[in-house]
Amino acid sequence: MDEKYFTMLAKEYPTIESAAAEIINLSAIRSLPKGTEYFFSDMHGEYEAFLHMLRSASGKIKDKIDMVLGKTVPNAERERLATLIYYPEKELKHLAASEELNDEWRRITIYRLIIVLEAVSAKYTRSRVRKRVPADMGYILDELLNVTDDVNKDFYYDEIIKTILNTNIAENFIEALCKTIQALSIDVLHIIGDIYDRGPRADIIMDELMKFHDIDIQWGNHDISWMGAAAGNQALIANVIRISMRYNNFDILEDGYGLNLRALAVFAAETYKDDDCALFMPSTLDDNIYDPVDTKLVAKMHKAITVIQLKLEGQLMEKYPEWEMRDRVMFKHVDFDSGTIEINGRLHKLKDTRFPTVDKSDPLELSAGEKELMSVLSATFRHSEKLHRHIRFLYAHGSMYKVCNGNVLFHGCLPLDENGTLQSLWIDGSEYSGKELLDKLDEIARQAYFLHHGVEKDYARDYMLYLWCGAKSPLYGKDKMAFFERYFLDDKELHTEHYNAYYTFSEKADVCKRLLRLFVDDVEKGHIINGHVPVKIKYGEHPVKADGRLFVIDGGISKAYQNTTGIAGYTLIFDSHSLNLAEHYPFIPGESEHTPKIHLVERLERRANISDTDKGRELLEQINDLRMLLDAYRSGKIKEHQEK
Repeated sequence: MDEKYFTMLAKEYPTIESAAAEIINLSAIRSLPKGTEYFFSDMHGEYEAFLHMLRSASGKIKDKIDMVLGKTVPNAERERLATLIYYPEKELKHLAASEELNDEWRRITIYRLIIVLEAVSAKYTRSRVRKRVPADMGYILDELLNVTDDVNKDFYYDEIIKTILNTNIAENFIEALCKTIQALSIDVLHIIGDIYDRGPRADIIMDELMKFHDIDIQWGNHDISWMGAAAGNQALIANVIRISMRYNNFDILEDGYGLNLRALAVFAAETYKDDDCALFMPSTLDDNIYDPVDTKLVAKMHKAITVIQLKLEGQLMEKYPEWEMRDRVMFKHVDFDSGTIEINGRLHKLKDTRFPTVDKSDPLELSAGEKELMSVLSATFRHSEKLHRHIRFLYAHGSMYKVCNGNVLFHGCLPLDENGTLQSLWIDGSEYSGKELLDKLDEIARQAYFLHHGVEKDYARDYMLYLWCGAKSPLYGKDKMAFFERYFLDDKELHTEHYNAYYTFSEKADVCKRLLRLFVDDVEKGHIINGHVPVKIKYGEHPVKADGRLFVIDGGISKAYQNTTGIAGYTLIFDSHSLNLAEHYPFIPGESEHTPKIHLVERLERRANISDTDKGRELLEQINDLRMLLDAYRSGKIKEHQEK
């Protein structure tokens, strides 16, 4: 063992007794059942629906309530108890207003919550439970959860509950119980990309994720777009604003992140004052609460930023010919005199031909007003403290992929060609594919944000646009992003974005195993878990593919997709017994009590303990190191440090 490491370890465990005690503790932890992992994908700003999934543990809390109280408590009361656990502050206020909050209700509710808490905490150590309990309630809950057999349990509970009522802390205690049940119901949270865009408040989702105790994030292309915008990529700044304009989402920009859009509003109102911008009227899925804006002005702002984005991304696509995206420099192919564009040998008429800021001789050049506007918008993105706090969290807890307990998690795809062979990308003079490609792109994404200046910074920041919409980007995985065609052309065929061959080949078990082998040794037990592509269950599609080796868990939590998918999202749940899929219903505030359908996907041969997990293997390494320390103490190589 390295001498420095030995010395540091001895400081933490200075005696034979302390090292031996920790070995016993870690060995005991390894024998406990593994915690429950939850996998979410493609929340797309739908904060109310996502928070309900999180607080309800995708229906698993209701399952626990039914399991422990099903024989003694009517279903309607169990439903109300579940709602209390999910939304304790709101429910307690409602009960107080309706005068239902009395001591008898408090006593019964506390007793029932303790029983539920016992069930959800049963597989955790006392120290693990204490870490999840609100500090001021830790002692009381520890006492209630660890009553010894020689104590009259019912009498003990009654006495403690009576004291809680007499000291007028019942509501606080009920709230603490509810939040502890929530915290213990999800052990590890995996977010497989696309937190941002379309829905109203991705920033609220980020606030909630930052509170979570054990979380990892695999970036989606919509996350990368915001990360690139925060890094200063002006094309992506325009992109995130454009998408927010498209769905009339001002709250996230102005109230959420404090991004000042006044300059855009003034520029758009003046530049397009004689243009009704009819093609750019927003699709309003959610009303703005804090920043209602006239939709006619939104349409003008939407058009202004769309034109700017087309110019800026065209500049980058021309700057980097290795991206093979010059055919996507759409303004270079437009005949502005006739209002037409030629694509694949066919001439198409534009639905909108008013482009007052476009110089026909140099259509990608920003006008003086557009340059000034982008300078102002770049500054407001640069100075948003909350935005950068969230982006740093995405970097600290996120990556292009993650390997966890034999499962490989990434948002989109591993690009394959028409023969099912890994596609390569040339990056800065070298060729990358498969796992090495994901590793390289992870490095580039970090350089884009964390490097301060220089050629590497500029290259990485520019490359974030390719990660957003490039054909071989693992986060995008389509032949093109056809937003120009969808805005300006009637031909529906041109609106189609063709998926990478990965999405066909990965449904074959042998291909899936070949891809798994790039990351894990045991491909028979491992799974690939993706998001990105909404599963259209109403048309017979299924999220479990490749004989159970592949899960695609984008079920359409975004309202924009629910007419297509027929449901409102999936949660993949991996507990100590099995893998399950929760199939969610569309979320309706105030009518959200119904639980999702839970489908058993795979039952484990035996109950999985922590020793079977990555964490268990880490603990075993620590145990082995401590055993070596013990040997060193006993052989005299290291002296114990007894307290005086």
